Amino acid sequence: MSEIVIVDPKLYLPQTGRIVAIEECTAREKFFRLELAQPLGHQPGQFVMVTVPGMGECAISITCGPREDNILEMVIRKVGNITSVLHGLSVGDTVGIRGPYGTGFDLDEFYERDVLVVAGGLGLVPLRSLLLPMMASHRRFGSITLITGARSPAETLFRHELAEWRKHDNVRVIEMVDYTEHLPWDGEVGMVTAPIGSLELDPAKTKVVLCGPPVMYKFVLLELQNFHRIPAEQIFVDLERRMRCGVGKCGHCQINQAYCCQDGPVFRYSDIQNYPEALA
Repeated sequence: MSEIVIVDPKLYLPQTGRIVAIEECTAREKFFRLELAQPLGHQPGQFVMVTVPGMGECAISITCGPREDNILEMVIRKVGNITSVLHGLSVGDTVGIRGPYGTGFDLDEFYERDVLVVAGGLGLVPLRSLLLPMMASHRRFGSITLITGARSPAETLFRHELAEWRKHDNVRVIEMVDYTEHLPWDGEVGMVTAPIGSLELDPAKTKVVLCGPPVMYKFVLLELQNFHRIPAEQIFVDLERRMRCGVGKCGHCQINQAYCCQDGPVFRYSDIQNYPEALA
């Protein structure tokens, strides 16, 4: 007799999400707050599949921390047909939400440790789901250092929240841009790798979290190794891939023998450092 496999309906059947707020973040990104039919029950770092009836669906990072209510927050960049339709929606419109999918961050691993978070570009969007609960209980951590990077001041995200987090006495926020475009800017100019060498990090008690464009990982990891000797098992990378199905069937997000949508998107660096395709 074949074994009966019980499948969580949330993995295949979308629930209804009603848009309750939309805010313009930049010229290309919008912030969406949705009210779901039921609580999502996600971990920091997971993602959902957003369905537009008659159009299709796309994978979108969750940007809010774990919640007991039925609110979901996302930041969506306008890059294609489905995201263009999403950008055209209004408060009161509905979409389908499947998930949550993938692996997330286990906050228990970070308590009582120093934490370095490096977020390049849209990398701050999924990492906000980790940073929000960290900042809400920042006394449970040692020092928290956040380095963010963007191309210009016009493309920076969550500036108000960054300013609030900076007020905590054990939190340091370093904002970087590639160039200022003659816009007002009180942060620093340069790559996200620039401050790493001057940081005071204890490799025995520091956890590191990275998320950003693929080219960023290689150089951040080199800086961490050259200046601080952070062990690979204490570094976590949140990888972005073009995920299509979310359930490991299409193979579109395959990284050597791993599937980003199932085995990731959050990986311990020691688990993938020998995968040639992981950080390419």
